[in-house]
Amino acid sequence: MSEIVSSNDFQAKVLDVPGKVLVDFFATWCGPCRMVAPVLDEIAAEKAGEVTVVKVDIDQSPDIATRYGVASVPTLIVFENGQPIRQTVGAQPKQNLLALLA
Repeated sequence: MSEIVSSNDFQAKVLDVPGKVLVDFFATWCGPCRMVAPVLDEIAAEKAGEVTVVKVDIDQSPDIATRYGVASVPTLIVFENGQPIRQTVGAQPKQNLLALLA
């Protein structure tokens, strides 16, 4: 299961991490978010050591969602060396998420 990060540890768990971090902006009430969660867990296991996968609950950390312009969930943003480089909105099939990380 992907780690949930908050406003308190976003800097350390996402922005200060070398390499790629896939951030899933989600909400507990979001059906598509629940659909994509197991796919993200698979990617986290398969890409361990290459990519870090974390989640941000937009209801618990609305400041982070606002900072990155998250208007819909799920929104997935790839950060590389602390900078957002790509993003997608909505539940995506695994191959699309892997392409996002390529």
